[in-house]
Amino acid sequence: MHLLPFFGDLGLSEITGGKVQEYRVHRMSSRGIANPHSKSNRPVSGKAPARKTLHNEIVTLRQVLRSAVSHGWLSHLPDISSPYRASSKVEHRPWFSPAEYKQLYKATGAYAKEPFHAHFAWSAQQVHDYVLFMANTGLRPDEVSNLAHRDVEIVNDDETGQHILEIEVRGKRGVGFCKSMPNAVRPYERLLNSPRPGQAESRRAAQRRRWAGIDEAPEVPEAELPKPTDKVFPGNHVKLFNGVLARAELKLDRDCKARTAYSLRHTYICLRLMEGADVYAVAQNCRTSVEMIQKHYAAHIKNMISFCECA
Repeated sequence: MHLLPFFGDLGLSEITGGKVQEYRVHRMSSRGIANPHSKSNRPVSGKAPARKTLHNEIVTLRQVLRSAVSHGWLSHLPDISSPYRASSKVEHRPWFSPAEYKQLYKATGAYAKEPFHAHFAWSAQQVHDYVLFMANTGLRPDEVSNLAHRDVEIVNDDETGQHILEIEVRGKRGVGFCKSMPNAVRPYERLLNSPRPGQAESRRAAQRRRWAGIDEAPEVPEAELPKPTDKVFPGNHVKLFNGVLARAELKLDRDCKARTAYSLRHTYICLRLMEGADVYAVAQNCRTSVEMIQKHYAAHIKNMISFCECA
């Protein structure tokens, strides 16, 4: 829709860095003008293409040129990088400051004690334990959703002498390991000892039963304690979690960025750095790189700045 109309009539050798810069100018200056090659029925927007959008288009063009070089149709890959680049703005990833985190787990704890309806009690307690578990382990939301009870073990830490969780993580980076903070043990013990209530018959199942001529509803299964193969957090409580955030006025941070379950992982990393933990140890425990920690977290933590004079 954008690359072919501009570069379609050119030979491979005619695509130079200057021509690519002309394309960037063309894309920025053609905002508000309907693209005749677009099949979209949406109204024309006067906004310029986002920086990420333009970057993706240049990456696509670079892949085409690399393919041409590998086939011998082009002698070398031209330099199509931007001749200038404004320094990117250093931004926070949405997280909860210590005061906000305390406000959050108090809000989830209060709702777990007094939910709006009695049948929300188990889900409300799950959300409360989920907040405490995530903020004290640093796991990604997808890693937590894959976590089974057989992957978690309560052990005594040799360094601190406290009980912690040793977790075998399966997620974005494959299989890894994680050591939790001591405050994650009590929520996990509650999860081990809280049987999931039996699911009553749904409306659709009841309708199908009546269509089949069966009047008697099946019995509700008894609640059972979780098995080693069961998920630690078997349910999805996104709506309940967002509801607590909205009532506590914590859904948006000061930059108006929405907080999600991922913000609890960001909170874990930031709190560990504020406590003076080693960046490499935090990166290793969170299965990420030191570069990512320094770029997205350490640059925002005032505790990481030191003016101590060297001897």
